[in-house]
Amino acid sequence: MDSPQPPERASVRDFLAAEQSFLAWIRTGLALMGFGFVVARFGLFLQELRLAEPQLSNRSHGVSIWSGTAMIGLGVAINIVSSWRHIQLVRQLNRGATDFNKPSTMGLTVALILAVVGLAMAAYLISF
Repeated sequence: MDSPQPPERASVRDFLAAEQSFLAWIRTGLALMGFGFVVARFGLFLQELRLAEPQLSNRSHGVSIWSGTAMIGLGVAINIVSSWRHIQLVRQLNRGATDFNKPSTMGLTVALILAVVGLAMAAYLISF
């Protein structure tokens, strides 16, 4: 009888690939937080400008503050989820798991959310 084969240990290359993916998610989260900060601060700048120059348009610019804050929150959520996912992946690699054939649901979710945010920003810019 054949004895069961022990699970194959992951190579250094596998761990480095996991680390590279994790760092890419961290960069994505940081970029979202930075862009959200810029958008929110621009909304505050427009509010201050409107207070300093009352003859300017009286349109509300609160949308940029809320959308910027939402983007900051999305960036924080991405960093938290990517950290949790990285820990799971390293544990799977240590156990010798090799079933990594499904698409990244986190990547697809973030891409769809950012597409909707981009369309909303474009619609907002066109409407004014």
